[in-house]
Order: sequence, then structure tokens, then C-alpha cells
Amino acid sequence: MNRISNALRLAACLTVLAGFAGAATAAEILIVDEKSQPESLAAAPDGTLIVGSASTPFVYKIKPGTTTPVKFIDASAEGPGTFFFGQLVDGNTVWSCMLTPVAGVTPVQRHTALIGSDLATGARKLRWNLPGENSTCNDMAVGPDKALYISDTANAKIYRLAPGAQSAELWLEHRSLTGIDGLTFLNGVLYVNSVFFNNLYRIPVDASGKPGAPVEIWMDAPVKGPDGMRAAGNVLLHAENASGKIASLTINGDTAHVTVLKEGLKQPTGVEPAGNVIWIAERASGKAVSIPMPK
Repeated sequence: MNRISNALRLAACLTVLAGFAGAATAAEILIVDEKSQPESLAAAPDGTLIVGSASTPFVYKIKPGTTTPVKFIDASAEGPGTFFFGQLVDGNTVWSCMLTPVAGVTPVQRHTALIGSDLATGARKLRWNLPGENSTCNDMAVGPDKALYISDTANAKIYRLAPGAQSAELWLEHRSLTGIDGLTFLNGVLYVNSVFFNNLYRIPVDASGKPGAPVEIWMDAPVKGPDGMRAAGNVLLHAENASGKIASLTINGDTAHVTVLKEGLKQPTGVEPAGNVIWIAERASGKAVSIPMPK
């Protein structure tokens, strides 16, 4: 009888723990405090979350089944005011955009770098400093060619880091990329947005891999402050930091149908599909929050 009772109690405990783990992966997670400003986040295949802070020199890791962020990258030695934007998990590598203000300069200028870290240990794999006296490494995406594409918001540029390379090369500079923020590949095609002008573009590429002039995609509903963007299935997911919305974009040629998935968020700046949920970096609340993935 005791063995049966113990087995029942064990089963009950496992059920409770499983329920807690499920809640932890589809809920709200405070990233230290409400002032942490999580600007971008990424999810590993096992459910691990990587979250960068736009107010501190830290990137945090949240393991599956927990709600406790732990420091993953500490860039406090880089200089006063250092913070992080884009985060991307690429196999066993975490790519991060690190930004450090230039002291005593008005208007504000920043030196920024692309950082590659080992997903398991946090060990540094690569550092590449973006060119120029002022740059804004903002976000990254991996293309069908396995190269990493990096947006530079301050200079209307996209850089390309070839597989195995230690430094990136300028891939595209164009006036339509002014304010470029989020970028992602959908069905092998690169899409980018402009947080300044509320626009969405497709980047055509010829047979040799050379990019052409960005082609504007007309969206059938107004968007305000398009920021982080990721692909999920056959749609684009994007965060609107100025309207508090997460929406999906269904692309048909050079038009996009906008479907609002969540409203009332506090400055959503990053979005990441992860299994049956969509994780959102809610910068103004200091939280990573999730919503169900639409079916």
C-alpha cells in the first residue's frame, strides 16, 4: 500500500512540475527588473531563451522550465553605457549586437560590434566591429547560403558575414534602407523594415548573389514603428514598437496582408517564434512575454 501511495504522490508531483514548466514557457518572465529594457530575444531549439538588455551591458539566458534569467554575456568592461540590441541563435552560436556610446560627442554616436558566443558556455567565438565612427548594429538573419546578414540602422547598410569568416563585408547600401531595423528570410527571400519610415522591403538578388534595389511591399493596414521581425511558416512576424502590436504579414507578390495577433503591449521590440508560442521582448515593461502561435 505504501509503495502505491508513494507512486501516486510521485505522479502528482510530476504533474505539478510539468504544469509549472508549461506555464514558464508560455507566460511572462521579468528580466531582472522593469528597467532592464529587453530589446531583442532569441530561442534555441530546446526552448532556452536568450535576451539582450538595452539598458545594461548584459545578455541573459533563461533555461527551459525556469523563469530565472542568468547572465550569459557580461560586457561591462567595454565602457560606460554599453548595451545590446539584436540576438539570434544560429546552431550552437549566439549572435549579439553590442553598442557602446562614444563619450563626449553630440549628437550621440556609438561604436558597435557583432559578437558571436558559444550557446552552451558563453565563450567568445568572434568579434567584428562595424566600420565608421558611428554605427548601429541592430539585428541579424541567416540566409539560405548560411551567411549572416546584419542591419546597420545608422548607415542604411546590410553587411554579410560569410560562413567561417571572421569579418563581414558590405552587401548593400541604399537610401531605402534608411532606418533599417528588422530583417529576416521568408522562403529564401530577404525582407527588411524601416523603423523610421514604417516601410517593408524585399531585397531582390540575382543569380550571382548580388543584391538589387529594395522593392517596397505595400501593407494593407498602417504600421507604426516596425522593429524586430522573424519568419514563421509562410508568414512574417513583426513587432510594432510605437503601436504596441504584434502582427503577422502574409506576402503576396509586392503586397502584404496585416493580421494583428496581439495589442496593448508596452513597446514590443523583438519577436521570436518558438514551437507553439511566439516570444515577445516587451521593452518598456522589462519582460519577455509569450502568446500562442496562430494555427
